[in-house]
Amino acid sequence: MIRRVLALCVCVAALAGCRVDLSVDVTVEPDGTGSITLVATADAEVVAAVPTLADELATDDIVAAGWTIEGPTSLPDGGLTITLSRGFNSDAEATNLLNSLGPPFNQMAMTRNTSGDDTTTRLTGLLGLPDGFESFADEDLIAAVGSVPFAEQIAASGATPESSIGAVIRTTLPGQIDGAQTNGTELGDNQLEWRVPMDATVLDWRAVAVQSPGDNRWWARPLSVVALIALVAWMAFMTLFIGYVMWARWQRTRRRRPRPPRPAR
Repeated sequence: MIRRVLALCVCVAALAGCRVDLSVDVTVEPDGTGSITLVATADAEVVAAVPTLADELATDDIVAAGWTIEGPTSLPDGGLTITLSRGFNSDAEATNLLNSLGPPFNQMAMTRNTSGDDTTTRLTGLLGLPDGFESFADEDLIAAVGSVPFAEQIAASGATPESSIGAVIRTTLPGQIDGAQTNGTELGDNQLEWRVPMDATVLDWRAVAVQSPGDNRWWARPLSVVALIALVAWMAFMTLFIGYVMWARWQRTRRRRPRPPRPAR
């Protein structure tokens, strides 16, 4: 579905000697839910070369799979952009959605594990096009067409993945980023970024974040201290109050006791 739409955009860009830029944002919430957003942007030269590109993007299957689509939308510079987004409710669902994107996002996975009070979110994958443009052709597509689509035309154009495609993936994770196990560029606010290589090399996609009970709850400790002080004060007050009530009852009981008769003279 999505991978074939991306493959079409890339092939058109390569044949026209133009460029397509891909941007993926993965947001994970503290409870493990989240969203994935893909933005594909074709430059003005692509649109000029294929004016019917917006009409040729088949998105019915993508919508049927639960994705929300915005566009295709024309840009002021003559380019074209389309945005696909979908939420997920578990790490398994996120993994399936990430893998549905296809190249240059390969073998993607998200896992969440809890040990004691800590929950670890881990992202792994391989970023790149190790086989060049052929990476976009899956086995079913090659079997149907008989070869990699437009292979001869693309080779004749002299286009390369580096000249035709740009891709970046960003993630926002809950908890504390584990720098020793993360190789993305930190952008702040727990957001990480990776630039996808297009020169046939492959980049490991690695990110780890650990959530502790106090993460994102800066107010919890001072609030607990205030609550403890209030509890101690309340217990002290109740102790004094109960002591006062018991003393008052003892006093009343003492006053009500009959006095012994005075001895006769």
